[in-house]
Amino acid sequence: MFRHNALAGAVVLFLPAISMAGTAGTTDLRPKTRPDSIAVGRAATSAPSVRMASLAVNQSPRPIARPATRPEAANVVASLSDTADENARFHAWIRAFRPRAEAQGIRPATLDSAFRNVQFDPNVIRLDSSQAEFSKPIWEYLDGAVSDSRITNGKAALAAQSRTLAGVESRYGVDKEVVLAIWGMETNYGGYRGRNSVIDSLATLAFEGRRSSFFEGELIAALQILQAGDTVPASMKGSWAGAMGHTQFMPTSFLEYAVDYTGDGRRDIWGEDPADALASTAAYLKRHGWTKGQPWGVEVKLPRGFDYTQADRKVKKTPSEWARLGVAGYNGRSIPNYSAASILLPAGGGGAAFMIFDNFAVIERYNSADAYVIGVGHLSDRIKGGPAIQHGWPTGDRTLSLSERKEMQALLTARGFDTLGIDGRIGPKTVSAVRAYQQAAGMVPDGFPSMAVLQRLR
Repeated sequence: MFRHNALAGAVVLFLPAISMAGTAGTTDLRPKTRPDSIAVGRAATSAPSVRMASLAVNQSPRPIARPATRPEAANVVASLSDTADENARFHAWIRAFRPRAEAQGIRPATLDSAFRNVQFDPNVIRLDSSQAEFSKPIWEYLDGAVSDSRITNGKAALAAQSRTLAGVESRYGVDKEVVLAIWGMETNYGGYRGRNSVIDSLATLAFEGRRSSFFEGELIAALQILQAGDTVPASMKGSWAGAMGHTQFMPTSFLEYAVDYTGDGRRDIWGEDPADALASTAAYLKRHGWTKGQPWGVEVKLPRGFDYTQADRKVKKTPSEWARLGVAGYNGRSIPNYSAASILLPAGGGGAAFMIFDNFAVIERYNSADAYVIGVGHLSDRIKGGPAIQHGWPTGDRTLSLSERKEMQALLTARGFDTLGIDGRIGPKTVSAVRAYQQAAGMVPDGFPSMAVLQRLR
């Protein structure tokens, strides 16, 4: 998985801990950490073809005011020239790649079949380069991820796949609604599994992407899948970043975790029957420590005067210990002692609060964005018939742009609150630095990198 996500438009969720998350329609190369998490682009569109504009021939002997070669025509010619040069370099790269692939056990026949119609895809490079430029607040993300239609369709899918999901739950001990929610988030219950050639995408990214060595490894894995006979090149479709099938596995994750649930000798996550994909997702979660019956998280109410330094993933207490500090379930009921839990504030002190358990971290292995995990967890709860999130969100706030996130990190570091890097990515170190600065500045120390924090730093 890409910290799976790549079938919708590239979106970076502005959260204390982020990928991509992605809504089916969203991150993070899945179930192995995808390139960004983020939540992650899923509008798998192909680049428009470039056609030569027809140029009218002026038959008049009189001088004309416009240039003999129109600027737009010159641009088309230049574009065609650039594209031809790029394709030539791409195919030269493939020729150089073949010996490296053969050295890792890929047979010449497999390479011939996989690369027979391979194409360089500039749209893939554009999507890869633009991921970090865009942001979406968590409440907007959840509006799409856990929409009324997705809940309704999820209940219908639960009924339609009841036998398969019950069998998967029984075999792997992973709650069927969670498996179903991942399916819904990734591809809208199989409705959109991606149209990109996985070989084209991975070869393009290995040739000219920001993480060429990573994607070359994924390309080798894709060739191993083809060589094993699980699918054929024409059927190996997925997202622009190479995430594949109903639940968007990256090739390396497929090799390690995919299962043949149907027993037909192939691990088929691409076909119309989602059984192998659903079972593979459950197998992945189980391997990473899923505890059946334990919630991912529970929405809670924080007491007046709550110590926001306690809202930290490193701070863990049992629900009964949190209750003694005044933290209660939003429905007013006590929360069973499922395990030690942390308090998460995905939009800072002005938004909803969640008590999160070990299963939160397991879903996080699928996609590392907090918003994605909350989306999966909340969608699974809604499919079960649970309520919507009760607390409001700070909808009047806006998220920080990439340049603003970098500016915040630079200003924090300059004041002695080291973020251990100025890259615009809001990870645990930046959150800790924000919290420390908030405490020093007399602000609510919720660790949330808001515009208010940036303005105070300025």
